[in-house]
Amino acid sequence: MRLVTFREGNQDRIGARSGDSIVDLSAGDSTIPSNMRSFLEAGDSVCRAAESVIKAGGPSYSPDDVKILAPITNPEKLICIGLNYADHAAESGMDIPSEPIVFSKYASTIIGPGDTIRLPPSSNEPDYEVELVVVIGKSGFNISESEAMGYVAGYTVGHDVSARDYQLKKPGGQWMLGKTFDTFAPIGPDLVTADEIADPHNLPIRCILNGETVQDSNTKQLIFKVPELVAYLSHVFTLSPGDLIFTGTPPGVGMARNPQLWLKAGDHVACEVDGIGRLENSVA
Repeated sequence: MRLVTFREGNQDRIGARSGDSIVDLSAGDSTIPSNMRSFLEAGDSVCRAAESVIKAGGPSYSPDDVKILAPITNPEKLICIGLNYADHAAESGMDIPSEPIVFSKYASTIIGPGDTIRLPPSSNEPDYEVELVVVIGKSGFNISESEAMGYVAGYTVGHDVSARDYQLKKPGGQWMLGKTFDTFAPIGPDLVTADEIADPHNLPIRCILNGETVQDSNTKQLIFKVPELVAYLSHVFTLSPGDLIFTGTPPGVGMARNPQLWLKAGDHVACEVDGIGRLENSVA
């Protein structure tokens, strides 16, 4: 399924894409929760109910008549992995890490497709980073690599906007502050369930800034694959339904260019992962 969170009138609901329409799942079956985190928490029975509504041709809307929101707006955890593409490590002149580099963002960073990335006046070095985002589907602690994919609900497209001067030039390096300004985590538009993606480790991924492709790679360049990340993170804390894992960015970031290329007001950014979707946002 390709799940979306959408707003019709003043109500936010869960839908699924079916052809050129969005099927309103909770309108088709009142047992289906109307927000994505609750949908994931409800487990397989709700997924089967959703599939039945889609098959029956439940109430639907044209995408042009609703606003598509971020698929998940209230994750318990938003976890990010740094320096996780071999080709990005090479462009950064850094050694491949022996363990995942982990930091976090807050839910207040999340915006959806078509929303505006707001640049903070206190940063002069805002950068773009397209990412494949893993969405956790069920709770687990100390998960083994062999079982890890069973905890993955699906995937979405993410944009890890980064204030490099905060991240790298503040005393001690303020990774969290540099990554967690409001609006610095656009995600969406769809949550594509894991059964739709044959191999998450062989997906072309790119970022397009003002019509120019600035990042272009493939998730096969990931140093730590999805099962490794789920297992590694879950030995520290319990992963919960709706948690998001930003898996890292490929090369071409503005910081590594000569001359450096920073986001500015008026920019348009499109982040793409083949098979997952295209996420577009303006910058102000």
